[in-house]
Amino acid sequence: FFTVISTLLYPYSRFVYESIVGFIMGNNVFFVNAVFMLISKFITMVMCWTFALFVAPIGLAYLYYHHSKAER
Repeated sequence: FFTVISTLLYPYSRFVYESIVGFIMGNNVFFVNAVFMLISKFITMVMCWTFALFVAPIGLAYLYYHHSKAER
C-alpha cells in the first residue's frame, strides 16, 4: 500500500524538492563528475519517493492555491 501511494505522490514530492533547490541555488551551473551526479540524483530520487507521503501534500496545496488564484 505504501509503495503505491509513494509512487503516485512522487511527482509532487519531486516538484517541491526541485522548487526548493531552485530557489536556493538559482540559475547556477556546477560542473561535477558524472558518477557523483548520478549517485546524488539517485539518492534524491529515493528520498523524494520515501518521503512523498509527507512532502507531496505541500506541493498539492501550492498547486491548488496557484491554480485557484489564476482562475479569479
